[in-house]
Amino acid sequence: MHLSEEQVLALAPDESSKKSGKDLSNPSKWVSKGASDAALWGECQGSGSKPYQTQVDRANIAFKCSCPSRKFPCKHGIGLLLLHARQAASFTDTDMPAWVSEWINKRTEKQEKQVEKKEKPVDEAAQAKRQQARQSKVSDGAEELLLWIKDIVRNGLLAMPDKGAAYFEGMARRMVDAQAPGLANMVRSLGDTNFYREGWQSDFLDQLLRIYLIITGYKNNEQLPEALQQDLRLFLGFTQNQEALKEQKGITDTWLIMGKQTSEEDTLTVERNWLYGINSNSYALILQFIVRGQGSSAIPLTPGLFIEAELVFYPSTIPLRAIIKKQINSSATATYQGFASWQAVVTAESQYSSQLPFRNERPYIIEQLRPVQYNQQWWLQDSTNHMMPIDSGFRNIWKLLSLSGGFPLNMAVVGKEKSFMPIGVWHHQNYKLL
Repeated sequence: MHLSEEQVLALAPDESSKKSGKDLSNPSKWVSKGASDAALWGECQGSGSKPYQTQVDRANIAFKCSCPSRKFPCKHGIGLLLLHARQAASFTDTDMPAWVSEWINKRTEKQEKQVEKKEKPVDEAAQAKRQQARQSKVSDGAEELLLWIKDIVRNGLLAMPDKGAAYFEGMARRMVDAQAPGLANMVRSLGDTNFYREGWQSDFLDQLLRIYLIITGYKNNEQLPEALQQDLRLFLGFTQNQEALKEQKGITDTWLIMGKQTSEEDTLTVERNWLYGINSNSYALILQFIVRGQGSSAIPLTPGLFIEAELVFYPSTIPLRAIIKKQINSSATATYQGFASWQAVVTAESQYSSQLPFRNERPYIIEQLRPVQYNQQWWLQDSTNHMMPIDSGFRNIWKLLSLSGGFPLNMAVVGKEKSFMPIGVWHHQNYKLL
């Protein structure tokens, strides 16, 4: 697969990696470099005595590098791909060295084992026994967490800033032991609260209530609709069999990859890819998990591009998360239909919350928004002069201002209820990432 410069830069995890990758796209930075149908490789001289060995799986756009960076892909991987996009003819070596061929062969063997595992018959009795044992563990852990929440409410929120990180981490680890990783992550988010910020009590209580709703919902699971049961299982951390999911009929459409957000969770890099279906007017979230040092995402999704794909959505009251069943790369561009105002978004948000009160953030395309400053904070103002605050974690306000120039733009945002983060805008009919 040959990527363009724009596609390569879209793979960078942040702006500093883009800049460093551009600096490393100079041939003088590389001691050696080569290319075959299966891989790209190169040795880049760093600060140490030995050059860093960088390699790229061209079939699946996977990366590996001997540098100590925790970013994925690292600047060396971006630099090597960018150099190949610009000067493919300079990659004259075609015989893979041992350190490259070993990695490619291991990846091939792993894919073959995955195919064998899929074809192996399942012991349904043993599987049912394991599921029952896990459900029992989750129920016990949920009861313990419920008592912990009640103790917090009885003692009052004002005592929380003095508790320290160990107080929350201890309960999170207990939820991991109870095989409820979803609850563990939500408890950790409580510990991540900025207790020095004005009004922290409101956000803390919202998260506490969210956990309470999930636990009480799970306790009354059998009385709920099937779709809501699936939502609860997903939030608790139960996994969905993706192969079984792929057997279902999905939605085939032209999908715009609106943006990608990456985060680090222990040894995992989590990719959140936000998509919009042009014809179905549907939004989708494609989650991909990458173990650090073991390659890249299974399906490379480049923000800003369109793909022809069939998506199958996870069972949910308000389906959003999906997997890609079939994909065909496309160079097409297409029109889209956005929300006319913040009032329309708020109406949709109210409906979603009434159906799934403990839901996560969602993407929206909103027409004619412009950034404005009010009370020392940045807001997004619509054509009716209604405003919504920009998420405090947004770091590209100056890029947004330079594209806007004070004029409204159609914009893609991700958020929930009262705070949204811009991820892309349409500028002169072209979609620009933020």
